[in-house]
Amino acid sequence: MAAINLQGVTKRYNQSGFIRSSTITALNDVDLTVDDGEIFGFLGPNGAGKSTTIDILLDYVAPTQGSVRVLEHDVQTESVRVRERTGVLPDGYGPIGERTGREHLEFAIEAKNADDDPDELLERVGMRGSETYPATQYSKGMAQRLMLAMALVGEPDLLILDEPTTGLDPNGARMMRRIVREENERGATVFFSSHILEQVEAVCDRVGIIEDGELVTVDSIDNLRDAVGSVSRVILELSAAPTDVTDRVRAIEGVTDVQTNGSTVIVACDDRAKAPVVSTLHDTDATVTDIRISDTSLDELFATYTEGAA
Repeated sequence: MAAINLQGVTKRYNQSGFIRSSTITALNDVDLTVDDGEIFGFLGPNGAGKSTTIDILLDYVAPTQGSVRVLEHDVQTESVRVRERTGVLPDGYGPIGERTGREHLEFAIEAKNADDDPDELLERVGMRGSETYPATQYSKGMAQRLMLAMALVGEPDLLILDEPTTGLDPNGARMMRRIVREENERGATVFFSSHILEQVEAVCDRVGIIEDGELVTVDSIDNLRDAVGSVSRVILELSAAPTDVTDRVRAIEGVTDVQTNGSTVIVACDDRAKAPVVSTLHDTDATVTDIRISDTSLDELFATYTEGAA
């Protein structure tokens, strides 16, 4: 079953100028399917169409054309059913008046007609002790934790998280990733939009990359690496670098570059060359003291797909 299904979705905005009006296309003929029970990462530069997509999923704006179904409901005709089963952590929000954090959470529980224990939710997001302060006094990180607690109310079938780690310190980011995994293990589908690529890589099953309103690609990170012919780096620490190390390693099929830095040898190669590289250096007089392998990062893949580096 598809938790999210967009077919031919286009969104245009009319913009009035001093001399003449113009039309801005925020999304152009987007087809996207997110499977039930997966953690899906949604990536793109600023202005690529990520927020517009999320607004359409939640029926905050209507598409110019195309169909949108969320949790098997038509978003435009059954938006209430969608929202009842969806938890949202929006990118832009503000506190409601002078309510405390706890009052915000209790309001969310009442609005969803849920029976969650607010203390348990506050404990889960690391907010105990801060919930009695007005939310207007919260830092960005505290507000993110509170909004996550509100998104978790009612054990939603779908979590939509828009830039969820913004303002969080490293401990907060780890908490966010842990909760994403826990909710997914419970059975929830997670739609995770973020600019912080390492956060996406740490939790997501698949990623979609959008640019200029068009979906560039959708796949697992491993498959994206394969598709762009990604190169791994084998980093070996030796007791001492042999004088002929560069020539010996360059002779291995699949090696594209060799660099030495003192007793460290850095080899760029494809997957088939990794084992021969390590074996070759083990056969020298030097002792291999450490081996690390670095694959193409999600940042590099993102640049390849959005800047045409391929």
